Amino acid sequence: MLCRALALLLAFAVSSPLTAQTAQPKPAAIKLPPAPIGSLAPLPSRPVPVTSHAPYEAGECNICHQNGDPKQPGPVLKKGPALCLECHEEFAGVMKRTHTHEPARTACTTCHNPHNANAPKLLLKEAGALCTSCHDKIAKTSREAKVKHKALTTGAKCGNCHNPHGSAVAKLLAQQPMDLCLKCHNVDTMADANGKKLQNIKAWLDKNRVRHGPVRSKDCSGCHQAHGSDQFRLLEESYPAAFYAPYDVRTYALCFSCHNDEAFSTPETTTLTEFRNGATNLHYVHLQQPGRGRTCRACHEVHASNQQRHVREGVPYGSGGWTLKLNYKENANGGSCEKTCHAEKSYVNK
Repeated sequence: MLCRALALLLAFAVSSPLTAQTAQPKPAAIKLPPAPIGSLAPLPSRPVPVTSHAPYEAGECNICHQNGDPKQPGPVLKKGPALCLECHEEFAGVMKRTHTHEPARTACTTCHNPHNANAPKLLLKEAGALCTSCHDKIAKTSREAKVKHKALTTGAKCGNCHNPHGSAVAKLLAQQPMDLCLKCHNVDTMADANGKKLQNIKAWLDKNRVRHGPVRSKDCSGCHQAHGSDQFRLLEESYPAAFYAPYDVRTYALCFSCHNDEAFSTPETTTLTEFRNGATNLHYVHLQQPGRGRTCRACHEVHASNQQRHVREGVPYGSGGWTLKLNYKENANGGSCEKTCHAEKSYVNK
């Protein structure tokens, strides 16, 4: 205890120097204030810090410093991560990965206090606050987003998706992007902020072989923003949230970032789409109905399906859980659907 007390006094004296003219003796009863955020000085023993480094706890200053005397420990034995890696050998392999975090390469003390801390793992701040103190653009996005991603506010927060030291995957992701997303989106009990049930994406992909391009590329970020969005379902761009929506090219910005909007806004064509009866563009017919324009999801699955062109087998109709079957059939010259929103209709595109 004497060793720790002396170390505390020394650290405070170094971090808060006083001139000879202003120095005043402090009464013994006054407690030392907590070290400011970013300082590497040890925290006071009361209240008890959340975590404490074993060598400091044991009073063995010479593990890291030239001297074992806490009053005059001297400089550290090595600069940068080299000192930490002498004990934390498991991180040597991590730091050889393709992508490494700059603070981990240059100074572990950018994020960790080598003595003790009021956050787990000797972090200088709570994990989310620590990351966003540097990643200010991410902080702004997540703070101002209308739709939040719970991954940033629960559990390990940023550590749910990123390895803060090093990774074989770009952007320090802990796994490949889709594998990372499916690690959480693999249950039937997940709901959004409004309590609406979210799809078990992993189970759905396991059952459906025809995958949408971004899903086929294993790139969820092709449509979704992982840190927060102003669009529902964390979408990158606007897309109608309702089953029916008046057609406006701006509301389909997400789809038209890949697809040609003329295929949906041109009444007649023989080249822009194969979903046509002769030259009558059936995409236009479905989307452009006044007041009851069908959105893409009325006929298509956005992640995967068991039919080509991502045509869905049925659509959830109403809030009771009933599914309206599309009964779509494709043939060499077009296709047909029956007993859905209308009586049986077929189309010929050749």
